[in-house]
Amino acid sequence: MNKSSALFSALLLCGSLFASPVSAQDAATEAPPADVDASEPAPADDSAIKPQSLKIDEIRRFVAVFRAVQQAYVEPVEDTELMQAAIRGLLTDLDPHSAYLSKDELASLSEFASGSYGGLGLEVMQQPDRSLVVISPIDDTPAARAGIQPGDVIIEIDGKVIDADSADAAVESMRGEPGTKISMTLMREGVNDPITVELTREVIRVDSVKSRILEPGYGYLRIATFQSDTGAEVKRHVAKLQADGQKLQGLVIDLRSNPGGLLNAAVEAADAFLDQGLIVSTRGRIPTSKSEYRAAPGDLLNGAPIVIIENGGTASASEVLAGALKDHHRAVVMGSVSFGKGSVQNVLPLDNGDAIKLTTARYYTPNGTSIQASGIVPDIHLAADLVVKHSGYEPPSIREADLPGHLDNDAPVTVGTQSASDIDDFAIREGLNLLKGLAVYRRAAANTPSTSTDDKE
Repeated sequence: MNKSSALFSALLLCGSLFASPVSAQDAATEAPPADVDASEPAPADDSAIKPQSLKIDEIRRFVAVFRAVQQAYVEPVEDTELMQAAIRGLLTDLDPHSAYLSKDELASLSEFASGSYGGLGLEVMQQPDRSLVVISPIDDTPAARAGIQPGDVIIEIDGKVIDADSADAAVESMRGEPGTKISMTLMREGVNDPITVELTREVIRVDSVKSRILEPGYGYLRIATFQSDTGAEVKRHVAKLQADGQKLQGLVIDLRSNPGGLLNAAVEAADAFLDQGLIVSTRGRIPTSKSEYRAAPGDLLNGAPIVIIENGGTASASEVLAGALKDHHRAVVMGSVSFGKGSVQNVLPLDNGDAIKLTTARYYTPNGTSIQASGIVPDIHLAADLVVKHSGYEPPSIREADLPGHLDNDAPVTVGTQSASDIDDFAIREGLNLLKGLAVYRRAAANTPSTSTDDKE
């Protein structure tokens, strides 16, 4: 069998492999592209997905280019390296969240979903030009403590300029032995000169949920990511806030710079505060990408008001939670327009141990709205000038709609203007004030006698 015939057979094999997604786990990681993705259940019946035939002329064109590079490129290139580059290019041109994953990168997904991995605690995404853009740092990690912000572009690591040929190695270099140091140079919008930061790698154990009492009767719940245990942790922390029979009169849920994670975890978190109704639905081309998730009876707060704080770094699974509670009028959303990642990815394993991460569906809020590239628009915008006055912080400048090649929204949705707030004291204080106002209103409404229509003349 000649090389062209072998390549033709390989393409047919790839076509059959791509038709059988078997993994439902996708999460944030320090491996390219480290966006945070929702995930959907694997199909129960692979026969529901029918591979389509490829046009022979297109295969011939691919083989011709492949052979030309083999024979004429200035330096020898291994067939395996060429094929991986071809697959990466194919996926990169689809949308920013579809990608080829090596064995190590695939293992990183599982590590993050479990909440423990080695590295910097940094969410990054590779753009089509192979540049590395920060989605968000994770709370209480070296990246967060170094002041890295959403939208920063990483241009150098340890003095080596990142280009298209070195992007994969650059991302992999972020991981390493705890205690070892790494230097990173960033470009930031609004800052003329590059910013260099020194970081020390750690074992990143991400506590996805934290909580505290703000004032008697009012709680604060910080959800940093959505991992496999996040749903259970939300319930545990709410129970802790209501210890000794002290029922909460209101709760602030902080989703700022939460890049998302596992869809099931976001569904569990939303279910904790809803008695019934649709939480989220997914729709795609194949039957197994169409699903609905509904709430079971039982609201942990018994209807007490909720304020959700979001910003431009609130993405993916965290937008599922915000969208569900907003559409059910269960929470007031405060802050700035969220990131706008309304797509679902599945991990499809290949026979060599690698995998591809492929966008298979969009998700929709209970009202049937796709927030892809438009985001969750807050009910109350926190003015940017107040944020700058208190913190000097510039709001994140990157959202899904800014990414080259992002999926279009398949429904006419109005994109809200983006305000911003990302300073804890100010935003949390505003959320608390709103909760106290809602509590006063609820008490007043409960004490107002109803007027019977029979009394009217």
